[in-house]
Amino acid sequence: MNLGDGGVDLPSSSALSQWTHTARRYQHLLDKSTPLVLHRWIGFAFIAFVFALRVYLVQGYYIVTYGLGIYILQLFILFLSPQVDPEIHDGPTLPTRGSDEFRPFVRRLPEFKFWYSITKAFCVAFVLTFFSAFDVPVFWPILLFYWVILFVSTMKRQIMHMMKYKYVPFSFGKQRYTGKKVALADDTDTTAA
Repeated sequence: MNLGDGGVDLPSSSALSQWTHTARRYQHLLDKSTPLVLHRWIGFAFIAFVFALRVYLVQGYYIVTYGLGIYILQLFILFLSPQVDPEIHDGPTLPTRGSDEFRPFVRRLPEFKFWYSITKAFCVAFVLTFFSAFDVPVFWPILLFYWVILFVSTMKRQIMHMMKYKYVPFSFGKQRYTGKKVALADDTDTTAA
């Protein structure tokens, strides 16, 4: 029995401290996974596969899948958009001419947050497939057709925005600077007979 200052019985480990410890442990695991980009996306692909397999096997939950698709589209647009939109803000903008100062592309939604949000969305959608209230009978080809039309129109608008303000939201690998090129002497000896 643990007695506090006022003689009140205090539990040795309260529910709040256990919850705080669990939250810190979860955050620690997230922090450790930050540099492991490929591993995180492989884990996401596994979760997405399990969700798709679940929907395929039960032949239902198309409304949940459609809602998930709309949410993914919204996240993807945020992922492709610059943090400072040149159409809205009067502050620093993306360089549009070769003489403008170089500013790296900063996303509105960083890659880690994109991954984390999309992974949580698939987990929530997977859990929803266990409740029959979310299995609304619909003709799924119409939902798929509407989603494709929405995706194409949204991406067309985003690509036009990229072309107008001349930015590319993807960079593959770290850019390396080699410096001055030094002419190397030919290793063969031309004076030898």
